[in-house]
Amino acid sequence: MAESEPGRPFRHYWGDTPAEEDDYYSQHGVRGTRSFLRLPRGISLFTRSWLPLEGGPPPRAIVLMIHGYGNDVSWTFQMTPIFLASKGFACFAFDLEGHGRSDGLRAFVPDLDAVVRDCLAFLGSIRERHPEYHGLPCFLYGESMGGAICLLTHFADRLGFRGAVLVAPMCKISDKVRPRWPIPEILSMVAKVLPTLPIVPTADIMLKSIKVEEKVAVAEMNPMRYRGKPRLGTVMELLRVTEQLSRKLSDVSIPFIVLHGSADVVTDPMVSRMLYEEARSEDKTIKIYEGMMHSLLFGETDENIEIVRKDILSWLEYRCTSTSTSTAGNLESA
Repeated sequence: MAESEPGRPFRHYWGDTPAEEDDYYSQHGVRGTRSFLRLPRGISLFTRSWLPLEGGPPPRAIVLMIHGYGNDVSWTFQMTPIFLASKGFACFAFDLEGHGRSDGLRAFVPDLDAVVRDCLAFLGSIRERHPEYHGLPCFLYGESMGGAICLLTHFADRLGFRGAVLVAPMCKISDKVRPRWPIPEILSMVAKVLPTLPIVPTADIMLKSIKVEEKVAVAEMNPMRYRGKPRLGTVMELLRVTEQLSRKLSDVSIPFIVLHGSADVVTDPMVSRMLYEEARSEDKTIKIYEGMMHSLLFGETDENIEIVRKDILSWLEYRCTSTSTSTAGNLESA
């Protein structure tokens, strides 16, 4: 990884060379796009795509990717879609409301049901802009809070996706980071009148997520990362949704792979085991990586990241080519 001058942040997560994103993408055999999507509810979302190079084989599938709390799609998150695009997958993602370059108060997400509608609206925009992709299987991919949003999106559109890749999904707030009684009860009352107040006490999630010390510094340089305390309205919404999800694990019917580190203290690997055991999906896979932490696809050693990537890739490839796979979840016009 390239080094920046002392005291000066990296231009990109890989350093200052190459200076242009498109050159970096070309080095990895992909092409990227950037745009804004105006939603009917009046907000604008910053969107990205990472696509196989033109002139080669057509994409194998569409992957709609959802980042986690406080993150965005323009820094280290894009390591994974770059990798998948280089393997033939057309990857699309957007900064969630209140994150990155999208509209909204920073890190304020008061209604995850609205975010689910944003996901489906974004998928509709992909259909409109890429008619050449009609008929391709469509997958969900989510990290942490993004994993919870994937499941909510599945509940909202049970036939729209071929499968889901859930990386350390936040199906329930871990007791190791959840505020202790009576804090949640007090916060709930205060949130009714001051939902945007950033006062929720919590440890630095990044330090609890990344194993490799040198990578902490790179993650810290993300100019779009939210560094303040969680806002009351966001925390209460996450508590509401994760409590709801933890009671509805048996309603999950989408094919999925759930991947989790055994040393994760941000989201609970035991809840991922519960998801695997209780989901009524006929096609389900679980991978628990011994000793790995929350940031499986950036914060681990390069060797560990390669293991996780290969597991995701092989799972996706099989479900793109298996003759026994259902045709539900193909990218078709509404």
